[in-house]
Amino acid sequence: MILMNGRDVSKARNHRLKERISKDLEQGKRAPGLAIIVIGDDPASLSYVKGKGKACKLVGIRHDLHHLHESVEESEVVDLIQRLNQDDTVDGILLQLPIPRHLDDRKLINLISKDKDADGFHVINQGNLYQKMPCIKPATPKGIMSLLETFEIDVKGMDAVIIGRSNIVGFPIARLLMDQGATITVCHRQTKDLSMHTKRADLIIASAGKPELVKKDMVKEGAVVIDVGINRVDGKLVGDVDFEGVKDVASYLTPVPRGVGPMTINALLENTYELYLMHTR
Repeated sequence: MILMNGRDVSKARNHRLKERISKDLEQGKRAPGLAIIVIGDDPASLSYVKGKGKACKLVGIRHDLHHLHESVEESEVVDLIQRLNQDDTVDGILLQLPIPRHLDDRKLINLISKDKDADGFHVINQGNLYQKMPCIKPATPKGIMSLLETFEIDVKGMDAVIIGRSNIVGFPIARLLMDQGATITVCHRQTKDLSMHTKRADLIIASAGKPELVKKDMVKEGAVVIDVGINRVDGKLVGDVDFEGVKDVASYLTPVPRGVGPMTINALLENTYELYLMHTR
């Protein structure tokens, strides 16, 4: 089994991005700018935001954190997004999810200019993705594709099973894999016999949010397994895949942590730089 260490891959990609930004600065250009909006004090969200800010600093992206109170009025968030949309020094805007229930996440995401949509969640970017048109790709699916590319895993002709159908991971990764020639099956909580699908899969992407859902007996010998899940069980982070069991049958396997997570942050940085190039060309 080959361990797909996303931390190492993202470190190399971030280094290349840092070199590109350094050259831009040497030519007198401004630094790329990312605005991060986080609402409330959810520990996981604050941890993710801290990691994103640290990564921005590492590569030379200026980041501004807007930490709003959990009881903030929606109108205040709307005003903030509109100001950031008009700020020429801000290339990307990220609304950290989840947000408090009294706020409409879909409305707020779509208020972000599609040309500053660092996470690739805007309805126009998602529509362009499905139409195979130029777009900002959602960060986690983009990170997964970068990981597969780095390990020279050609998905053309593969039977790929995706567990989870969210607009953040499941649907967009299905589109991206299909575009590369894979045959796609998307499973979810209504799927009657999950193992029937996973047992024939050449590639499994687990994004269900259920700890260690994918067991060894559900994976065929030699399958590639990408674990997107991040679950806290008894104070320990575990994925949607039973790592200790599945490592005995998989040919490639991502760990949790240090697998897909760092690749998601790298994709966010690359998206921000892509938007920066759009704004400064």
